[in-house]
Amino acid sequence: MAMSTQLLAAAALAGINVVLLIALGTVWVRNYRTFRTNLVLGLVAFAAVMLVENVVAVYFYFSAHMLYVADPGIQTIVLALRALQLVALLFLTYVTMR
Repeated sequence: MAMSTQLLAAAALAGINVVLLIALGTVWVRNYRTFRTNLVLGLVAFAAVMLVENVVAVYFYFSAHMLYVADPGIQTIVLALRALQLVALLFLTYVTMR
């Protein structure tokens, strides 16, 4: 069965989130090596957990997308959650890179 447009968009957003999290993680690891503070270590852990979650999501979109196929309402919710996560990561990336 082909992937719906909504699930394809959600997978694309998860992919963008992966790229943003790699960039954020790189900066935060560099900052942790410099400052050695718990706050920065917490940011590194946050990036690592979110990165794993998004990579697993992309994997499931392409390997087991049938989990979401049956209900278009769930597909819409999944897309909305990925979009909200993207907005949050864009804000975080913007303030981190400044």
